[in-house]
Amino acid sequence: MARRVVALGPGAPDAVPAAALEELVRAGRADVRADDALRGFLATRGVAHDPDAPVIAADDRGAWLVARADSALETAPARPELAARAAAQSLGALWAITVRLRADCPWDREQTPATIVPHTIEEAYEVADAALAGPPGPKLVDELGDLLFQSFILALMASEADAGDLGDVADGIADKLVRRHPHVFGDADLATSEAVLRSWEGIKRGQEGREGVFHDIPATLPPLLAALKTQKRAAAVGFDWEEWGGAEASLRDELDELVRALGEHPVDGPEPAPAVRDEAGDVLFAAVNLLRLARVDPETALRGAAARFRTRVEEAERIAADDGADWTALSLEEQERYYRAAKDRLAGRSTDEGAR
Repeated sequence: MARRVVALGPGAPDAVPAAALEELVRAGRADVRADDALRGFLATRGVAHDPDAPVIAADDRGAWLVARADSALETAPARPELAARAAAQSLGALWAITVRLRADCPWDREQTPATIVPHTIEEAYEVADAALAGPPGPKLVDELGDLLFQSFILALMASEADAGDLGDVADGIADKLVRRHPHVFGDADLATSEAVLRSWEGIKRGQEGREGVFHDIPATLPPLLAALKTQKRAAAVGFDWEEWGGAEASLRDELDELVRALGEHPVDGPEPAPAVRDEAGDVLFAAVNLLRLARVDPETALRGAAARFRTRVEEAERIAADDGADWTALSLEEQERYYRAAKDRLAGRSTDEGAR
């Protein structure tokens, strides 16, 4: 039974680490899980392939997969370094695939950043759905792969335009993360998440030369996220409520103003009066502000509310069907009665599942 896993680098004979080769030569035999070229190279160095040997030898990714499946196995190098090397090998392989697709696939060859971005946005939302669906699982890993490819092909397009390559992308975010975390990589003392966020914004305005309170808020952000980011920018310079109670009062005021505007401008056409539209926007903006101070992500909360509403309506339809009724054909009063019954039933199921 194997007791140790030795990593051979990315898989090429000329890239085998000296330490790995020395260890295998000393052992004289190993279960070499590699292609013929690498197995032959080791044989010329006196390392015989033996499936029953106590040492497994494989490229970095293969060695990591073996080690990951058995936490008791020793590894060379140590597990953290092996995991990093295995990830680098996989990322390199993905980059090679991306380059090949860009060169040989007619569809990929025709793409530009403008045509790729809609796919990137879609993949980002699919990652969000998978991440919010429950504990991380295979679905999240799959969706992350789709999003990673989007980053790779955009990086390749940047390289084609001489704007920088994938290494520049990685170096840039690495440098940025180190610079913005002086409490981790430097001597700063930031004990709370609030202090970290204030420092983060200060670094962006100071060290990185960003001008104005509302610097770098993309125009393409979804409205809820744009509102949230705008409020965070203002809060970073001290223009903020001290706690959620102030935002709650502001929301009530904005709702009152919307009601007054509706009274003054009755809805009698296909579009509301400008005053109504403006007051409606103020209500939504104030609601986002309250949720921000309550540490609630507004988009996640709204998506959850929409999902719950769909589930309740579908349950109301089922309950009505059990009674021989078509829920869609009922009066509003009857629909509401079944909707309340659906809420009660679903709440009971949730309580039962929590108890189990």
